[in-house]
Amino acid sequence: MVKKYQLFIDGKWVDAISGKTFESVNPGSGEVHAIVAEAGADDVNRAVRAARKAFESGPWTKMTPSDRGRLLYKAAQKMWEKADFLAEVESQDNGLPISDTKSIAIPATIDVLEFYAGLANKVQGETLASPNNRFNYTLREPLGVIGAIVPWNFPLMLTMWKLAPALAAGNTIVIKPAEQTPVSILELVKLFQEVGIPDGVINVVTGFGETAGQALASHPDVDKIAFTGSTKTGQLIMQAASKNLKPVSLELGGKSPNIVFDDASLEKAVNMSAFGIYFAQGQVCAAGSRLFVQESIYEKFMDLFIKKANSIRVGNPLDQSTEMGPQISEEHLKKIEHYVAVGLDEGARLTIGGKRLNKEANGYYFTPTVFENVTNDMTIAREEIFGPVVSVIKFKDEEDALIKANDTIYGLAAGIWTNNLKRAHRMARGLKAGTVWVNTYSLLDSAAPFGGTKQSGFGRELGVQAMEMYTQTKHVWIDLNEN
Repeated sequence: MVKKYQLFIDGKWVDAISGKTFESVNPGSGEVHAIVAEAGADDVNRAVRAARKAFESGPWTKMTPSDRGRLLYKAAQKMWEKADFLAEVESQDNGLPISDTKSIAIPATIDVLEFYAGLANKVQGETLASPNNRFNYTLREPLGVIGAIVPWNFPLMLTMWKLAPALAAGNTIVIKPAEQTPVSILELVKLFQEVGIPDGVINVVTGFGETAGQALASHPDVDKIAFTGSTKTGQLIMQAASKNLKPVSLELGGKSPNIVFDDASLEKAVNMSAFGIYFAQGQVCAAGSRLFVQESIYEKFMDLFIKKANSIRVGNPLDQSTEMGPQISEEHLKKIEHYVAVGLDEGARLTIGGKRLNKEANGYYFTPTVFENVTNDMTIAREEIFGPVVSVIKFKDEEDALIKANDTIYGLAAGIWTNNLKRAHRMARGLKAGTVWVNTYSLLDSAAPFGGTKQSGFGRELGVQAMEMYTQTKHVWIDLNEN
């Protein structure tokens, strides 16, 4: 049965002013599974007004930081109660296998909320060194209304990366989900409403980037934009936000190097390198899509890696045995096919995969794909494919690996596989990336900051560092002179 969803504005479920709706498609079947209200600029205005009112004069502003934290923690407990339901909705929405939503995505999402619930009463200013005739101190204050524009690959988790610190700091928020995956976020906000989050604190406007997203990014009464998505869209959002000189944080694309040295623990390197590219169907900004393997172990490593890739079970995301689900859409599937064709044209060797997987359910499935004989100047080694396609590149030594790894416009993440401690530290310092994993790949922690360099964006989500993006410093100067 196809469900219908409205916009969530000022604590109420409302239709779009235009009356427009759009279809949300289950990528595992290609079938419509929800009809969703399509927000336009007028709806974004309504949502921003509601958020502004809630920030300036609502109970949220008057609430103590400890009480805000308790309310957020209460929402986290409600999410644990509904974890299986949220996992199923998320898998239907974006195609992530249910085993991954249940064991990885949903627990990680809730952990983020619990982390920031605990930080709500720990936002602190400083007393500054001053002469005896004055007193100087700083306050850390919320920014106001946050505009959050989130992607389709991990809708709940990447929404929470913005929602949790924004609310913990005392802000209000307007969320614009990706048009491909609006449903799980709408279900999430119901839980926040159930536990008593005041009206207007959280607002959700579902719609398209060129209308609702543009209106939110350029809105003069939004105090900050937080965006996760492609580098190209991030550039457009910066342009829109610059009209009102609002701060922006961007977590964008990547072409992350994953480097395997000849002294690595081979079995673990193979397994986690496969996880690094094929988890979530390769639709991960930090995916290890450039796999660098040292020449002396290349053949041995690749034999094991290809066996591992061939063993991955691709299928219905709601099947517990599925290890890789569908791509997000037909459009995205065609994009991946295009990159495969370009790779072949430029001389790379397609070792396995490179084609659609025909499923009875007519979903958007693609096979795990490996390209060898890849050079760093090829298109498939330079542009973000955002699919289950890995480009394998040989390297000679540490210096060669570092030069090749850093030869990219991106700088989001990197992986190193070695049992040489000194080498690990040297490489970690030399790699131009916001996160460097050593002897693991693609793992996250709520306490660890995540973000990129170069065209992978700026700002850090997660960790205490994220609170800096949702607060501003106010300096107070008090004259203590008698006269």
